[in-house]
Amino acid sequence: MNSSDPQKNIGSPDRKRLVCLAVFLSILFCLLIIRFYQIQIVEGEKWTRVALSQHQYIATEPFMRGSFYSNTAIKEGHPGGEQPFVIDVPKFHLYIDPDSIPESAKGKMAGALFPLIGVFSETQEKKLREEFYRKSRSRKLAAWLDREARVKIENWWNDFAKKEKIVRNALYFVSDYKRSYPFGTLLGSVLHTVQEEKDPQTHQCLPTGGLEMLFNSYLKGKEGKRLIVRSPSHPLDTGKILEDPENGADIYLTINHYLQAIAESELDKGVQAAGALGGWAIMMDPYTGEILALAQVPSFNPARYADYFNDPSLQEHTRVKAVSDCFEPGSIFKAITIAICLKANEELALKGKPPIFTRDEKIATSNGWFPGRCTPLKDGRTHNFLNLEMAIQKSSNIYMARLIQRLIEAMGDEWYQKAIIDIFGFGKKTGIELPAENMGLVPTPGRLHPNGKLEWSLPTPYSLAIGHNILVNSIQMVRAYAIFANGGFDVQPHLVRKIVKTRPDGTQQIIADNTNYRAAKQVLNPSIVKQIIRGMKYVTKEGGTSKRADIMGYTEVGKSGTAEKIIDGKYSKDHNISSFLGFAPAKNPRFVLMVSLDDPEKKFIPGVGKHQMGGVCASPVFREIAALSLQYLGVSPDDPYGYPPGDPRRDPKRADWMNEVQQLKELYEKWNAR
Repeated sequence: MNSSDPQKNIGSPDRKRLVCLAVFLSILFCLLIIRFYQIQIVEGEKWTRVALSQHQYIATEPFMRGSFYSNTAIKEGHPGGEQPFVIDVPKFHLYIDPDSIPESAKGKMAGALFPLIGVFSETQEKKLREEFYRKSRSRKLAAWLDREARVKIENWWNDFAKKEKIVRNALYFVSDYKRSYPFGTLLGSVLHTVQEEKDPQTHQCLPTGGLEMLFNSYLKGKEGKRLIVRSPSHPLDTGKILEDPENGADIYLTINHYLQAIAESELDKGVQAAGALGGWAIMMDPYTGEILALAQVPSFNPARYADYFNDPSLQEHTRVKAVSDCFEPGSIFKAITIAICLKANEELALKGKPPIFTRDEKIATSNGWFPGRCTPLKDGRTHNFLNLEMAIQKSSNIYMARLIQRLIEAMGDEWYQKAIIDIFGFGKKTGIELPAENMGLVPTPGRLHPNGKLEWSLPTPYSLAIGHNILVNSIQMVRAYAIFANGGFDVQPHLVRKIVKTRPDGTQQIIADNTNYRAAKQVLNPSIVKQIIRGMKYVTKEGGTSKRADIMGYTEVGKSGTAEKIIDGKYSKDHNISSFLGFAPAKNPRFVLMVSLDDPEKKFIPGVGKHQMGGVCASPVFREIAALSLQYLGVSPDDPYGYPPGDPRRDPKRADWMNEVQQLKELYEKWNAR
């Protein structure tokens, strides 16, 4: 049998084909090696990310917006714990993954879930049922659920998913935070709120106004990052924290929640009793400028913010009227007039010139005609002669205008206008931390109104003397009286004590600190302040215009004012802003308090007087707020015998200021005998 070599049996064409095949396989293998190198080495990071994205993803971790806290350092012995006006509380949004839910289970799942999330109407149910049948991995069913609702839903879901063989993360929650108000509407107009829907890009809250808007840059936080693993059995709301969220800064206010509650409650009673459209009250520490209470009626309800902005009749309640609204102050400005005239006396004395008046001078006040006026000024009743203390007690328009007539003759218009601005800050913003502050208007000699008429004409000084022809906001007026209360020092009104940022590691950063601020710039001589305080002490006593402001058991200093509202460009005889502004106690006052009522009912009360006057309708509100506040602050009564006739605690011989009142009464009757 013959044997032969196999290679010899392979023809030349076959050999070439084998060689080509070997070369092709070698090249293909090399290409695979190159591709493998490209994927594993060159593009390794890219494909790792792609692979990981199919099994895990980075989710954002919500942050807490900064909170607002009450001033609990207001009195000794007060509970020192932090008391929030507004905080962020944990809430949850409910989502489903429709693609992970079997078609046969969707209807049954929806029917069981809807009652748990408070869906009962057919319209709501129909709309949400459609979400189960959308081609999607994430559909939102409910928002802002509390922890109790979440636990209830999770307990139901665990049993339902197991029974229906549905993956666990076909239903999941997303954590979030929502504004909460422990005191409800308290301080609502000042705080405001944030919209329910956040910015879709930044996930930051959208403030509606007030402190929320002004301090938004401090209150905002920064989202964290969480690593989520994609797995049918892995909950989508758990995972590893990669970056802690950074919460917003907390703001500690000067306002105390007890004093704020007192002010709002008593103001609301006063508005109703006066038949007024509304009102506001401001309480401030005269030495530190801290606003202790800032009440407004009607107020702004943060929980119903959309109603206020969608209803034109409610929009005015979204602003803080004590800051944004200006008005003619009326007779509460007369203390400013006296202070400026006493300041002129001081400057004239330095020049060796006689004063324009003296405190005890007997000044004729029966003639109300003044240069440039078409009609004479009038007082509530005719007074033949008055001195300084009588004029303040009786709130004489003619006396004030007569002093200003002398001042203009001695110092000039420009000096008078400059004193109003430089000493008391009228015509300038106070700088209080609230948006939309109105600086008001002090007329300027030589400047024209938009209508082409001069702001300052010949009769202007006599109008200014009694609080007309000038526009102020209430914070400006409170600051002016604080200068009287603290001995003549200018003071900066403010709402923020400090701003504190807590870092993720627990350490704190003090961003702003006003806790050590005290009024330091002297603008009035203490001797001037003493004369004004002495004169205003008569206002709330027998013979004064504001007996209803007398705080039983305490001394007080103040002045009422009633200004006609400007309606359709004209002064209205039927509509007023009625106010009382003062401080208590008279010596070392604890606070300055202003109460203003918008358009109180116009009527006459027998034995009392015109109801719309500030001394009648606003004074009782001042008295009640002040009395309750002094008691809360632990201030001991400094006039324990100063009670009205018929009260067993009354002792006229020992009561404060009774002798002075009687002496002034006798002198007044002597000068004005009929």
